[in-house]
Amino acid sequence: MMKYHETGIKVRFNEVDAYRVAWHGHYVAWMEIGRSELAGRFGLDAFQLAELGYLGPVVNLEIKYLRPARFNDELTVRTRIVPGESATLVFESVIVDCNGVKLASGLTTHALTGLDGVLQFQLPATVAERMEAMMAWLAEP
Repeated sequence: MMKYHETGIKVRFNEVDAYRVAWHGHYVAWMEIGRSELAGRFGLDAFQLAELGYLGPVVNLEIKYLRPARFNDELTVRTRIVPGESATLVFESVIVDCNGVKLASGLTTHALTGLDGVLQFQLPATVAERMEAMMAWLAEP
């Protein structure tokens, strides 16, 4: 079983809505923070990918909301990469509260394109090597 990279988040006042719970759109931003931190450790965040000559636009986003987060809650975004067969990067995120209770889970799928927007049909060697390093790190006990 692969482990997760963990990122701490504290729900800020501006992130709660009229119902006094975190607005649903902020979960997507929190997933992005976790994903960017994990990918950045391995040279694959958005800017690092662009330096390699590629972009990773989101082509699919799935999220399931289970329980609300509230102002001042301390959350953990758990992120890992999901191995795939195509030239995509798929990240799984789980958002839990300080007691480990799952609040939301989701996936983002990123197509890989050149800087010119041309879709890549195979992972370039540099990207594949960095993904393999990330998966090896996530597989460590």
